Amino acid sequence: MKPANSVLSSYGTTIFEVMSRLAQEHGAVNLGQGAPEGLEPPDVMAAAARAMVEGPHQYPSMWGIPVLRQAIAVHEKAYWGQDVDWQAEVMVTSGATEALASCLFGLIEPGDEVVLIEPLYDSYLPIIRRAGGIPRMVRLNPPDWTLPREELAAAFSDKTKLILLNTPQNPCAKVFTRDELDFIAGLVEAHDAYAVCDEVYEHLTFDGRPHIPLMTLPGMRERCLRIGSFGKVFSLTNWKVGYIIAGPALMGAVAKAHQFLNFTTPISQQAGFAWGLTNRDDYVRSLPGILEGRRDRLADGLRTIGFAPLTAAGTYFLSVDVSPLGVNEDDAAFCRRLTTEAGVAAVPLSAFYQDRPGLARPSQTIRFCFAKTDEAIAEALARLERYFGG
Repeated sequence: MKPANSVLSSYGTTIFEVMSRLAQEHGAVNLGQGAPEGLEPPDVMAAAARAMVEGPHQYPSMWGIPVLRQAIAVHEKAYWGQDVDWQAEVMVTSGATEALASCLFGLIEPGDEVVLIEPLYDSYLPIIRRAGGIPRMVRLNPPDWTLPREELAAAFSDKTKLILLNTPQNPCAKVFTRDELDFIAGLVEAHDAYAVCDEVYEHLTFDGRPHIPLMTLPGMRERCLRIGSFGKVFSLTNWKVGYIIAGPALMGAVAKAHQFLNFTTPISQQAGFAWGLTNRDDYVRSLPGILEGRRDRLADGLRTIGFAPLTAAGTYFLSVDVSPLGVNEDDAAFCRRLTTEAGVAAVPLSAFYQDRPGLARPSQTIRFCFAKTDEAIAEALARLERYFGG
């Protein structure tokens, strides 16, 4: 038989699916996948349920229903001070991953170079390579995730089409500072490039750290495409509703890709999130404090057991150094052992790095998700304490 596409078929199953299946098989507490628990707002779900019954039940516009796009524009002004034309600069997508695909397929020509910052979310590279892009990667390393500015500057060239920037960053929970963003913006402008900004955790920053959209910096308004996710805003990840904000020139190209990828998104979920954006600002503003408390409970418990938690400035995720435990295996093997023997699933950070000549992947850092119920966190800590003989 003739072979399948050589780019996509070269990738294995995503690490999230691998570890979640393993957790199910062994009855483990799953702190691997970023699936929030006990945070779903009932009134947002009720609004979607009403819309499901009341209809309409046919295709909406591929751009999204007007009430949601208008609510997104209001949200953008309220939180980030940006005036957005909801009719020309806001498009609803079926999740942030589809938004990423639409942006990347809509902008990349074969041979274009794309700057990426490791560790990186695992959908980025397959989409970029399938679009014909050439990745130029720059690496952040634990424990402090310092941005290597000289290396980043060297990754840009006249061939650079865009940088894909994720802040707050999954998986390492780094929140880029204004100074770092100013540096990145300077490179984007100097090389006449674009920035696809994955900002799905825009509201989940901790300890008083601000989220700063790159799009709000001088000179960036027409060069950026900003991606958000209502699954993250309202802790309803399986609804798969995201959005893109971009200037009309960029949005026109991206909309052409979107129409052939997914075209449109169920009205009921869109209506539910439109109601949530309009009526539940209190939920959006309170969620970081709730998650910060869960982060701290998990970090304190892991520290007592012998792990070394790293700074988690945002997102759902806490990275920890396992070397104080005397681990003599790599992070992937250690995570499999934790899942099958201790009954707690985590994700190895090495899965978010690529093999490159002269650069070894970090092998002693793993990631836990703390967007879980207090009961799940307590049970996971109890199992780990028993396993490590605490």
